[in-house]
Amino acid sequence: MDIRWTYAFADRPAASFDRACVFWTAVTDTGLSELRGDDREFTTLLPRGADPCVKIQGVADGPGGAHPDFAVEDVDGFTGRARRLGAEAVAEHDGWAVLRSPCGQLFCVVPWQGERVRPPVVLGSRLDQLCLDVPPSAFEAETAFWSALLPGWESLPGSRPEFHVLKPPAGLPLRLLLQRLDTERPVSAHLDLACADIDATRERHELLGARTVAQGPHWTVMRDPAGGTYCLTGRDPETGGLPGRWRPVP
Repeated sequence: MDIRWTYAFADRPAASFDRACVFWTAVTDTGLSELRGDDREFTTLLPRGADPCVKIQGVADGPGGAHPDFAVEDVDGFTGRARRLGAEAVAEHDGWAVLRSPCGQLFCVVPWQGERVRPPVVLGSRLDQLCLDVPPSAFEAETAFWSALLPGWESLPGSRPEFHVLKPPAGLPLRLLLQRLDTERPVSAHLDLACADIDATRERHELLGARTVAQGPHWTVMRDPAGGTYCLTGRDPETGGLPGRWRPVP
């Protein structure tokens, strides 16, 4: 039941789906797959010479957000294990399933299709992390759940007490960061990019229609043209850590 591949899913309002596709293909230097789904609400970002690890979904209700997809060889086995650890089954489809973590974060379990080759760094940045924003009352339990769910992943404290990072085995394209919020609110998730130069990446993203929301010690909070929040983080795009050493930051 090992995880063979991971996807970051950007969930954006259906009315902004086209804007999301234009923006995220530009910043990741990818093309779009054919649209899928009953309402043509799904697409995959296709990198050159590598396997995809980012998808976009147009959602009918709410502002959207993000969620992970885990590609495995035994969907039923992994789903059963997740439920034993406290996840709730939301929907079971033909060959794949939607679940909810104990704190309420949605994630999907899908069949592995042979993906192996991680997309490259693009102009000094790489979309390589999904950050789960967790209310303080649930942070310890949610950290325990994800740590137990992901065998073979390193479960490590972050560079600040409100962070915990789950580092995948070599070759997988997406890592998880759990962030303890200051206030109680429903769990949510956002995409993070590792950037060799945050300011240069920010300027490029702003030219493509994003805007800066806030700045932190090692990160800049952005909003894409579809209204989705994401972060540019000061991490090495090749390793995921701070340059010169592995020290997780958001």
